[in-house]
Amino acid sequence: MATRNPLRRKGKARDAYLELVLEFPLVSIRTERQLQEAQDFMDRLFAQGKLNYGEESYLDALSDLVATYEDEHHAIEPAADADMLRHLMESAGVTQAQLSREAHVAKSTLCEILAGKKPFSRGIIRKLAEYFDVDVSVLASNP
Repeated sequence: MATRNPLRRKGKARDAYLELVLEFPLVSIRTERQLQEAQDFMDRLFAQGKLNYGEESYLDALSDLVATYEDEHHAIEPAADADMLRHLMESAGVTQAQLSREAHVAKSTLCEILAGKKPFSRGIIRKLAEYFDVDVSVLASNP
């Protein structure tokens, strides 16, 4: 008995997907040139505006191939604690004094973190995550 594949495309969506595969095959990206060609092709699809299911499925698959290559060859290092705190403060438009008062973190602690002399502690991570309304993993993943 044959099993049904819920991911199987039908009709126009299948045709659109297969046309794109024929035009730009879904294969592993191995060079910078291939990466650029894939990005250009994705840009062309995005420029079309609304995509049908087949086009969206194809774009998802090509995006995964691009992300895999970029993760391996263009990895972005996590931000240092000082940089992350500075970014959060700038984004929220708060000063050190305001953050100290409202998040209940000593000014000296904030100064040491911003100077790169002190890393986030668990307690500081918890307070900052709550104050800036971000997940603790955003702050805990820094070096």
